[in-house]
Amino acid sequence: MPYKGYGQYCPFALAAELLCERWTLLVISRVIDGCTRFNEIHRGVPKISATLLSQRLKQLEHAGLITRHPLENERGYSYDLTDAGRDLDPIIMNLAVWGQKWSRDMEHEDLDPAFLAWSMHTRLNIEAMPEQRTVMEFAFRGYQKGIFRFWLVVEKGHADMCLKYPGYEADIVVHAEIRRFIEAWRGFRDLRQEIAAGHIRLEGPRDLQKALPNWLLLSALSPFPRAVGREAEIAKRAPTAASEKPAPDVTVG
Repeated sequence: MPYKGYGQYCPFALAAELLCERWTLLVISRVIDGCTRFNEIHRGVPKISATLLSQRLKQLEHAGLITRHPLENERGYSYDLTDAGRDLDPIIMNLAVWGQKWSRDMEHEDLDPAFLAWSMHTRLNIEAMPEQRTVMEFAFRGYQKGIFRFWLVVEKGHADMCLKYPGYEADIVVHAEIRRFIEAWRGFRDLRQEIAAGHIRLEGPRDLQKALPNWLLLSALSPFPRAVGREAEIAKRAPTAASEKPAPDVTVG
């Protein structure tokens, strides 16, 4: 599949022909994160169209970064990394760390709750959660009109995200302004301080309210301090937000 080239033999230019096309790095990062089905990848990159996602996956397959295998006994394909694709893992993580530190501040249109839902369901401390099914409902103000809701359902050691009512009553509900919650999720604010101050409000049994901060591992990038902009100033006022966190895993978000 042809790319718009730079007309240079430089290996960096040749790599950029593929990797710097819109959405491509995000798509391959979802496969690196462990998403192997089309719908799983799409949930991790919710704003890309299904048609364009299919095109990007074909490009990555053609370039030798992923392989595609038909699923047994069902329609669709499984997408797996090649050695070339796996070699991108530390590169993407380093780029994400750079973005956490030096990229621009978030704008309103960046506050995508569907991506937040996907990120959160990959960053739960399931071992600290009750053995029985646990349903967390998140109700966020400040995103377009009205309140955006999603649910995280953890059962039998597996976490799932639901953008529609999952059919189970919530065990605990989290109310917050979406920007403030994402700032806590990214490590610019201290989650426990935000809950204690009432900026993030919990509704449910007292024992679950107390346990909730232990369930949320926060973004894998939250240990890395912000260096510039308004968000760096917020982090300076909450010094514990970017410290005392476990080492990050490879999931970007």
